[in-house]
Amino acid sequence: MNKIIVLLLICFSMSAQASIRQYSATLATSQWDLSDNSRLQCTLTHQIPNYGEAKFYSRASRNMNMEFELDMLRLPDNYALAEVRSEAPKWRPGVNGHTLAKMKLHKQFAPSLPKKVAWTMLSELEQGMSPTFYYNDWYSDTDKIAVGLSTAKFRAAYQEFVSCVGNLLNYNFDDIAYTVLNYQSNSDSLTKASKKRMAMITEYLALDQTLELVLIDAYTDSYGGRWPNQQLSEKRAATIREYFVKSGIDPKRIEAKGYGEKRHIASNNTVLGRGENRRVVIRMEQP
Repeated sequence: MNKIIVLLLICFSMSAQASIRQYSATLATSQWDLSDNSRLQCTLTHQIPNYGEAKFYSRASRNMNMEFELDMLRLPDNYALAEVRSEAPKWRPGVNGHTLAKMKLHKQFAPSLPKKVAWTMLSELEQGMSPTFYYNDWYSDTDKIAVGLSTAKFRAAYQEFVSCVGNLLNYNFDDIAYTVLNYQSNSDSLTKASKKRMAMITEYLALDQTLELVLIDAYTDSYGGRWPNQQLSEKRAATIREYFVKSGIDPKRIEAKGYGEKRHIASNNTVLGRGENRRVVIRMEQP
C-alpha cells in the first residue's frame, strides 16, 4: 500500500513539474497582413511574438491550391507530431475545442499543412476560433509547447486574401516555361491557338520580374529556299521579341535567334509535318 502511495506522489510531483510554454499574440499585438498580393501569389501572414510567423499562401495554378506554413525562429531539432486543435478564445467560455489534424515536424524544416487543413483553419479563424499547435519540447520530456493563432484583426486581412486568391492566374510558370508557337504557311502570322498562348506568356512576363532570361528560337519548314527561310525565321524571332518589348518587357531579358530549316521535328513531306516545323520555341529561365 505504501509503495502505491509513493508512486502516486512521484507521478503527482512529475506532473506538477511539467509545464506548457504558450506562444500567441495578444489583442494589442495581433497583426494579420497580406504580404503578397498579386496575380501570381497571395500570402496571409500572422506574427507570433518570440516564436515566428504563420503563413497561408496560394499560388497561380490551373488547380485551386492552398498551403499553411509555420515558420519557426528555432526549427525542429528532431522528428515529432504536433496536434492541431481549434480552441475557443478566453472571451468565449463554454465553447469546446476540437482536433483538426496532426502535423509532422521534421528536423530543421518549417512544418506545413496541405490545402484541406489550411482552408479549415481559415474557416475556424473566421468563426472566432483559434487554431493551436501542441507538441513536446525538443529538449524536455515533460514540457509542452502551445502555439496559437489569434483571431484579433483577422477578418479584414482575410477578406483581402480571399479577393486576391480569386484573382490569381489560372496557369503558372511550369505551364508556359517551354512553349511552341506555330505559324501559318509562308507567313510570320501565328495560328489562332498560338496567339492565345502568346497573350498568356506576355501577361506572365509582365507580372514575374524574377525571370532572368527569355529565349526565342524560330524555325521554318524546308519549302521556299534555304536563304529565304533563314531570313523568315529571323523575322519571326524578331517579331516575337518586339511584341514582348512593346508590352513592357525589358529587352535585356530577351534573346531571339532564327535557325531557318535546321532542327526539323517532323517530316517535310506532309502538310501536318511542315506545320510542326514552322515554329517558334519560347523558353524561360528562373533564377
